Amino acid sequence: MSTSQSIHVAAASKVIILGHSRDDGYSLLTSGLMQRDCQVIHCAQFSELSTSLIAQANLIFVFVSSFPGSGLFARIGAMIGDAPDISVIPVVEYADQQKAAALLELGCVDYLLAPFSAPQLNALLQRQESGLAAEESFVSCSQAGRRLLAMAQRVALARAPILITGETGTGKEMMARYIHRFSAADDAPFIAVNCAAIPEQMLESLLFGHERGAFTGATAAQPGKFELANGGTLLLDEIGELPLGLQAKLLRVLQEQRVERLGGHKEIPLNVRIIAATNRDLQQEVAEGRFRADLMFRLDVLPLHICPLRERKEDVLPLARRLIRKHAPHEQRDDLLTPAACDALLAHDWPGNVRELENMLQRALVLRNGLFIQPQDLGLALPATRGAIPGKPYVTESGADLNSEMCGKAALRASGKWAEYQHVIDTIRRFGGHKAKAAESLGMTPRALRYRLTAMREQGVQITF
Repeated sequence: MSTSQSIHVAAASKVIILGHSRDDGYSLLTSGLMQRDCQVIHCAQFSELSTSLIAQANLIFVFVSSFPGSGLFARIGAMIGDAPDISVIPVVEYADQQKAAALLELGCVDYLLAPFSAPQLNALLQRQESGLAAEESFVSCSQAGRRLLAMAQRVALARAPILITGETGTGKEMMARYIHRFSAADDAPFIAVNCAAIPEQMLESLLFGHERGAFTGATAAQPGKFELANGGTLLLDEIGELPLGLQAKLLRVLQEQRVERLGGHKEIPLNVRIIAATNRDLQQEVAEGRFRADLMFRLDVLPLHICPLRERKEDVLPLARRLIRKHAPHEQRDDLLTPAACDALLAHDWPGNVRELENMLQRALVLRNGLFIQPQDLGLALPATRGAIPGKPYVTESGADLNSEMCGKAALRASGKWAEYQHVIDTIRRFGGHKAKAAESLGMTPRALRYRLTAMREQGVQITF
């Protein structure tokens, strides 16, 4: 996925400077951009910004002090709304710092506090370049997505622990990789550990390493994930699943910044960025005695929350098109989704978030009837009774509702829901009832699949394999 937030400020880039400055910030900004061989365009007023001019630009700097009236926020908001691929960076005076926070909420990607120095300007431009260099990035047309990326770029510059929260399938590991590539050297390691997928008796050795003879079967010394991540980033995914006994040991490692292998006596110094991720409410887990409060406070220094896809519908279609390009690079067109398919995607609630969208599009690319992707190819409108879950509603190929209480968007949501349930059942059948293999194919953990099956039974779905 790509991001409109991270602009490569380099040769042939076109940058607009809107407004002016009472100090030398204006000339410093202009000279700094020109040193990078950018084409700089100066505009004194918003009225000078034509649609074609904005479309050609990569980046727009706005000197906020040039527009003292009350219409500034509305104009910037409209500009961001009309051209979501353009990064807007306000230049705000120190006395008006509260405006910077408000403009970030509005969708601006970063800000400069004036008066600023050349190193501060270079750091900002470097952040924009580093963002593009990240292999894993995000579609961020929605305000929530734009705010998230702006915050991710800022927290990436610190070495404090980061806690990423969000529902299953929202892209927490992808965000962790984005932060790593945004801030780390190209050769810095990125190590991910899924705390829910590894048995407790193996997890301690995996994290901290062991010496030869530390336990039965330890025939050779083995470094742990903390050691392997030295100089880079360690992602502790599903941290809410970490057993209480290991939580205390993890807390000590984080506090001391040293690790000792099992069966060893030598402490190994660490220089590791820690990113934890969870789909659980850790405060609730602490209240119910399943998670240590001191560890939560140690991890939750720089929090990032990824909103579910249903709360940022503006990202659905750009994200879908990006995923189609990813999984069908041979297709030489960007309009494979029909208008009806786009409507169906927007109407769906996406309980599985981005992972569900990606799986759905992969199936559609393989199973579509013809060149274009129709709603029925997505499983968001069942064409006939075949494949429908017994006793549950479905819609015809034309979209006609066969149950009178369902209509419009509700029918699309429901049909997509039951189609998703049917896909889960069919996948498990395809693997002969082997749930671990089916979970891997579905892009979820075995535990998540068990939860999904429980939820399906609660919905009255008849599950037979």
